[in-house]
Amino acid sequence: MMAQTTLQTPVVRVPVAARARRRHFTPARVGIYVFLFGAALFFLLPLYVMLVTSLKGMDEIRAGSILALPTEWTIEPWRQAWSQVCTGASCEGIRGGFWNSVAITVPSTVLPILVGAINGYALSFWRPRGANLLFGVLLAGAFIPVQVMIYPLVRLLAGAGIFGSLPAIVLVHLIFGMPVMTLLFRNYYASLPQELFHAARIDGGGFWRIFLHVVLPLSVPIIVVAAIMQVTGVWNDYILGLVFAGRDNLPMTVQLNNVINTTTGIRLYNVNMAATILTALVPLALYFFSGRWFVRGIAAGAVKG
Repeated sequence: MMAQTTLQTPVVRVPVAARARRRHFTPARVGIYVFLFGAALFFLLPLYVMLVTSLKGMDEIRAGSILALPTEWTIEPWRQAWSQVCTGASCEGIRGGFWNSVAITVPSTVLPILVGAINGYALSFWRPRGANLLFGVLLAGAFIPVQVMIYPLVRLLAGAGIFGSLPAIVLVHLIFGMPVMTLLFRNYYASLPQELFHAARIDGGGFWRIFLHVVLPLSVPIIVVAAIMQVTGVWNDYILGLVFAGRDNLPMTVQLNNVINTTTGIRLYNVNMAATILTALVPLALYFFSGRWFVRGIAAGAVKG
């Protein structure tokens, strides 16, 4: 009979002392955890105070500790903040400002992303004459303070007859968002393989066909990054909305300022906290659900520039 041989995988045994060292916390690891815990506490403590305050009655707020949980939970401050609190001459809550912010944010996000994607695509693959100069001018626009441009834009939009309207505030956000959007897409497209573009050119693809069928489907990570940045910036904007939106289109941040800084009546801290959380809810939810895509898109666009 033929002898049968079996192959056995050698077992590598880790010494007990090494396993014990891996299980134990080193001073460096303890320091990292302490730092991370302290940073999380630093950022989450104000949110906790706002949340528990918004769920208390005013009598309990005046008598109790700011960190204590409510003894009697109530959502009445949230209802008042949404539909009853005075934001100026009207007392209909901040729900009107919420829908105004939605109406401003959606076009102010879609248009800058579209224009930035086209600019980045043209500057990365087609490189027209003077592309580097144009790119430098666009980047210079990103570093100009907003306050410097307010008065010229007011005169320009007033002369065009659209000052104080929804198109005016959308156009302003498009102008201020285009440099950063162009930078993001240009750096991301510069990291894509140039062979894809050359192959599409050989197959007879033109400017728009290559952009729509080749480049744009590969742009999902950076589109998510651009959307998060633009939505957050537009939603949290105060000064541009106050100046350019007009009285009928005031965003949520302007109405929140009117609620908190009112000088008449009793200062309702629970309603103020509820209104603040409602105003910040959209950016918080966006980062919570899209944080992974944000990190992935930033890393993808940071390879080449």
